[in-house]
Amino acid sequence: MMSKNFKIALLVSILLLGIVLYVNLSGPLSVTAQAEETPFSSFFKRFKWGPFKIEVNFSRIKEYPFPGRMWYPLEVSEEFKEKVINIAKSDPDVEKLLSEGYNITCVKPIVKTVIDANGKVAFKAKSAVLVLRKNTSRIAFVWVDVENNKVTRIEIITRTVIVKS
Repeated sequence: MMSKNFKIALLVSILLLGIVLYVNLSGPLSVTAQAEETPFSSFFKRFKWGPFKIEVNFSRIKEYPFPGRMWYPLEVSEEFKEKVINIAKSDPDVEKLLSEGYNITCVKPIVKTVIDANGKVAFKAKSAVLVLRKNTSRIAFVWVDVENNKVTRIEIITRTVIVKS
C-alpha cells in the first residue's frame, strides 16, 4: 500500500505536470499565430487553435506591443489615400481583382519613425497597405511603395467555413 505522503506527492506531481504541459502548449501561440507584416485588423480577429480549442484573439495584439513598436492612432489624409489607390489601380493585377468584385476598404500607411542624434523625431509613410475585400470570405492585401509609385506585393486570402452538425 502507498503511504499518505506518497499519494499527496504523486497528486502534486501530476498537477504540476499538467500545468507545465498547458503553459508549453499555449505559450507559442502568440508568437506563431500572426505573420508580422500582414495587417490582420478585422478579418481574422479570432481563431480557435488546434484540437485544444485555445482561442487566439488578434484584436488584442495592439494592446501588448512588441519591443520597438509604437501603437497610436493615425489620421490619414485623403490625398495620401488617393495617391495609394491610384498607384494600385495602375497595376494590372490589382485592376483584375477590382474587376472580379473586390472593393477597396481601407488604406493603412506603414510609418517609419526616425530619431536623429539631437533627439528630433521624424515620421514618414514611404509605403502603405491597401485592403481589398470580396464578400466575407476573401481579402487581399496590396503593398504599395509610395516613393517609387509601384505595387510590390499582393497577398490574397480565402476563408472557407464548412459547418457540419
